[in-house]
Amino acid sequence: MKILKEIKDFVGETLPSKAEITKIEMEGPEVAIYTKNPATFFENENYVAKIAFELKKRINIRTDKSLLIDQAEAKEKIMKLVPEDAGIKDISFEKAFSEVTIEAVKPGLVIGKGGGTSKSIILETGWTPNIVRAPTQNSEILRGIRHHLHRYADERKKILQDTAKKIYADAETNGNDWVRMVALGGFRQVGRSSILVETPSTKVLIDCGINVASNEKPYPYLDALHFPLNELDAVIVSHAHMDHGGFVPYLFKSGYRGPVYCTAPTRDLMALLHFDYIDVLGKERKEPAYNESDVKEVIKYCIPRNYREVTDIAPDMRLTLHNAAHILGSSSVHLHIGKGAHNLVYTGDMKFGFTRLFNNVDIKYPRLETLILESTYGGRDCIQPDRQDAEERLLRVIKETIQRDGNILIPVFAVGRGQEIMLVLENFYKKGLLDAKCYVDGMTREASAIHTAYPEYLRKGVQRRVLQNDSPFNAEIFELATSKTRDEIAEEKGVIIIASSGMLTGGTSVAYLHKLAESPDNALIFVGYQGEGSLGRKIQSGIKSIPVTDAKGRTRAMQMALRVETIEGFSGHSDRNQLVSYIRNLKPKPKRVLIGHGEKSNALDLSRYISSKMGINATALRNLDAARLR
Repeated sequence: MKILKEIKDFVGETLPSKAEITKIEMEGPEVAIYTKNPATFFENENYVAKIAFELKKRINIRTDKSLLIDQAEAKEKIMKLVPEDAGIKDISFEKAFSEVTIEAVKPGLVIGKGGGTSKSIILETGWTPNIVRAPTQNSEILRGIRHHLHRYADERKKILQDTAKKIYADAETNGNDWVRMVALGGFRQVGRSSILVETPSTKVLIDCGINVASNEKPYPYLDALHFPLNELDAVIVSHAHMDHGGFVPYLFKSGYRGPVYCTAPTRDLMALLHFDYIDVLGKERKEPAYNESDVKEVIKYCIPRNYREVTDIAPDMRLTLHNAAHILGSSSVHLHIGKGAHNLVYTGDMKFGFTRLFNNVDIKYPRLETLILESTYGGRDCIQPDRQDAEERLLRVIKETIQRDGNILIPVFAVGRGQEIMLVLENFYKKGLLDAKCYVDGMTREASAIHTAYPEYLRKGVQRRVLQNDSPFNAEIFELATSKTRDEIAEEKGVIIIASSGMLTGGTSVAYLHKLAESPDNALIFVGYQGEGSLGRKIQSGIKSIPVTDAKGRTRAMQMALRVETIEGFSGHSDRNQLVSYIRNLKPKPKRVLIGHGEKSNALDLSRYISSKMGINATALRNLDAARLR
């Protein structure tokens, strides 16, 4: 690789000979520099900053393998160097990266004041610490992912090296004669989102989802691609929800072996949802499109990126992920294509408004020509109520139901709405406005645990509480439900049940619905979007009888006697006014807007408004439409 020689020359000119650099390698889009004298970098910390700034790449300083001491001895030294209060949960060594991964409840104590403790670990053991946060409550999925990454460290190193060869191939990138995108799913509909962005030399897939609300055409139009899937150069996943990342394992089942770029929380939550999808279909005696081994392959090929970190992903393409404020780790995707040939922003699912979970969405980009905008609530009548009014109405419905000794079922998306509603209820409890048991069931428990492992992605106030070991998700109002306690919970009086899935397409929310539906004292409260064709949408529309099958295989009509309420205002999507405000506040303004992720009427209505009222060329694409961007 030509670039590797240039990096070696620059590093040689920048660093003193006493640094004793023994090797420089490309690991995907990152640079790994191996040294026999790591103290050189402690004495002058500007070295790394200067190299990173000049090369526009993440720099990893690693010790030469000759300095690595025995793992058992290194573990003993680490336990002595790190204060007991750090709460170390696990220590694992990855020789391929000269790294020791230290999982701790308080990572700051592993780092130490001014990085003193982590520096001591390097000097005394030779191993470079990779410090990760332990969740505040047990998370089986997080433990499994971290074990998987450790187990396949050697293979991951090889994957990164192979990826680097493709990214930095000595290809001509000056004259991108054209750039185009193809709508493969999620246009004039909600579900199975997928977009191909293509230049003469690069093919990148943004999102690859499943329409979980419908069995009719649930997958993207991958068969419309004019090339085999193993020719894709990269896959980017905006966030973990199944309608955006749910079909990624199928790519690996079909032969793709390339990088998957996303944030670290997206990787973990995506795996959680993939495994649940396989489990739910198995229980329904349906054949999933992929299996657990395919999901594990995805994990190995994930290359996590931080927000606003510029990353080369192809010879003619750079990626930057920005906060989309939709769910944990959700991103809007900025692609810088060619040497300024075109700049594309794909919002993914985005919230331009208040949430208790996340800081405000990013609205500033260095350059922007084309915006691909979601339109879930893009119709002229899709105006969500004021958030305070929504919370007051939720509290009122809950209290009215409790006064009747009824139970309240709130179906939620396990990732996102579940945690948002938990924060709302915990706030009621803290203020003395609500005194009731609240049971949390299904994937919502596991997803909440993963949130506590990534507090830096949460709103400042929530982040502070997690760091102070006062996680709102562990508040005393919440009790964990299990499959063994569901019957007992349903028989209680005046309890709140938070369960997934949010559209009643499966999972524990459906199990509770079966137990609560036929009593008029109970209430069902929808707080999120109900996809077309889902059971939730049918109930919203007024269906009064639902066929259910009992344990003996007999079918009967279940009467929907419980109170049904839909309370808008908690969505992780922007409503019509917020979408318009988002465009008005974007810097710079896009020259063109392509509308996606919305039912046909909403997408078309928003497109017409942007064109006529905002003076920006806007189009509501259909699935299989192609748009030339340059």
